[in-house]
Amino acid sequence: MKPGTPVPRPALDTGAQAVGSRIRRLREERGVSLSELARRAGVGKATLSGLENGTRNPTLETLWAVTAELGVPLALALGADEAGRGPGETGAAGAAGAVVHGAAVQAALLEVFQDEAVTYELYRLTVRAGTVQTSPAHHAGVTEHVTVFGGTLRAGPADAPLTAGPGEHVSWTSDVPHTYAAAGDEDVRASLLIRYPRRPPAPGR
Repeated sequence: MKPGTPVPRPALDTGAQAVGSRIRRLREERGVSLSELARRAGVGKATLSGLENGTRNPTLETLWAVTAELGVPLALALGADEAGRGPGETGAAGAAGAVVHGAAVQAALLEVFQDEAVTYELYRLTVRAGTVQTSPAHHAGVTEHVTVFGGTLRAGPADAPLTAGPGEHVSWTSDVPHTYAAAGDEDVRASLLIRYPRRPPAPGR
């Protein structure tokens, strides 16, 4: 395998069955069939069925693709509270502390914030040196904001990534495919804030 080639790995260390049940509930609440959601998210029907039934531990890329098509933050699949909350209130019940893994990224969910029509997820982020992770587009208007504490990060839209070193900050609109990589031999340590404008549930078709 060539250096830098992403190695697919399960997103979750534990809790795949609970995550699958939440994905099924979110899909059914939106009146979307399993086949239609799989088509929209660009994943196999068998993959999505296995995710919902808890028999497959999905990749982080699959979770992001599915939640993007459902129009919800990843934290809802991890167990955050979907109930409406006022500005400044938090809703990470059951989800805070969840850790997800991608090809290059490990992200620990620290908190979920609700502010009127926006949901924020705050993660502690590690980007492993030696590989590149490409994440699928989130739903329209989602932005990502990264502050680097150690190492040098190269991240952002796949066709125009940004670079940041310790003490620096980068942000981008992530409703396009975007990448994460360590620019050097040192792992990157950072915080990641994802801002999700809420959107009406996509109707089933």
